[in-house]
Amino acid sequence: MPTPTKGPRLGGSPTHERLMLNNLSAQLFQHKRITTTLTKAKRLRPVAERFITFGKKGDLAARRRVLRSITDKGIVHELFTVIAPAMAERPGGYTRIIKIGNRKGDNAPMAVIELVMEPVASKGAVAEATKVAEKAAEAPKAEAPKAEASDLPAGAHAPLESGEAPEGFEVKGNADSMKYHVPGSRWYSSTKAEIWFDSAESAKAAGYAPAGGEAAQKVSE
Repeated sequence: MPTPTKGPRLGGSPTHERLMLNNLSAQLFQHKRITTTLTKAKRLRPVAERFITFGKKGDLAARRRVLRSITDKGIVHELFTVIAPAMAERPGGYTRIIKIGNRKGDNAPMAVIELVMEPVASKGAVAEATKVAEKAAEAPKAEAPKAEASDLPAGAHAPLESGEAPEGFEVKGNADSMKYHVPGSRWYSSTKAEIWFDSAESAKAAGYAPAGGEAAQKVSE
């Protein structure tokens, strides 16, 4: 008996394998998606996609060729009148395989194979979307408005452009974590101030908590 060229043979003979794949193709065209073993799904994909290629031709010779393998005229009619026209703009990849885990009992890997019926975006639509995305990326980003003095809590000051502390304001505040750092504390030098306070009391009044707790923010002079 000849050895199959693509993986282990399904069934006991080449004829049995061919009939099995034809029946699976008919079920796929009828239900649009079926659950089977991963091995059968991989072997079914090229067979089913070849039938769809015949369906896209649409002539009498192609219909007779498919009827030699799939004898159900209703399923062949569905292939030529519904499935093939829905995939007219698709250049290939008519099926999709999704792994769903192993089967209980023999632990065989299972998969769902389904027809890809979604409409294909035209080249013009793709090019237009690409141009819009490129223009959006090139457009200058609007700078976030700086906080006005009236929006700040009492005893607070907005950061200076130079990055230095405003005169009379030495307590650093972090708006994301709502923590404050007093001069000389553990993380003071490595923290970038998003807001400055004139004292720890002002920071507490604004809802900020001491970073690391009260003990971490008590620095002996």
